[in-house]
Amino acid sequence: MNKAQLVEAIADKMGGRQQAADAVDAVLDAIVRAVVAGDRVSVTGFGSFEKVERPARYARNPQTGERVRVKKTSVPRFRAGQGFKDLVSGSKKLPKGGEVAVKKAPKGSLTGPTATAAKKAAAKKAVTKKAAAKKAAPAKKAAAKKATAKKAAPAKKAAPAKKTTAAAKKTTAKKTAPAKKAAAKKAPAKKTTARKTTAKKTAARKR
Repeated sequence: MNKAQLVEAIADKMGGRQQAADAVDAVLDAIVRAVVAGDRVSVTGFGSFEKVERPARYARNPQTGERVRVKKTSVPRFRAGQGFKDLVSGSKKLPKGGEVAVKKAPKGSLTGPTATAAKKAAAKKAVTKKAAAKKAAPAKKAAAKKATAKKAAPAKKAAPAKKTTAAAKKTTAKKTAPAKKAAAKKAPAKKTTARKTTAKKTAARKR
């Protein structure tokens, strides 16, 4: 049976040949894409498709018998399910009518989540968000304390600068004090010279 014959076989059940062809194409495309991505496609009762890695190895050319090195590669693999194996081996008989080769999915498994399930999921997400916020709060407070401590540290370091300026003022005051005293000592000398000159003038007048 080829693909066209497979489409013809399920055309009546799918409501037309075009619908059957689209269904077969969609199923095969989904399987191929999943296996290429490294996922395992498993259909209960039918089998599973998966990607298998083959390491590098040596093989022999059947025509020449020459030893050839084969590179590492990936290959698809299909493993038949137990139900499929039982039907093929004959341990189980196929029913005359009906699709029993593959187990049908349980009711509700193919539909979306119900409203109650959605509410439960939303409640779980809210709880996890609150727990994460509680855990993150102490970390934020600690970070804020560290930031304030770093900002306050330069202010404390600036205090010695004030002390140095006060010490500098004291030293300058000490240096200026002797200079003032020296100037005060020099001042009387000028007065004595002035007195001597006046005395000479009065003596000259008397003569």
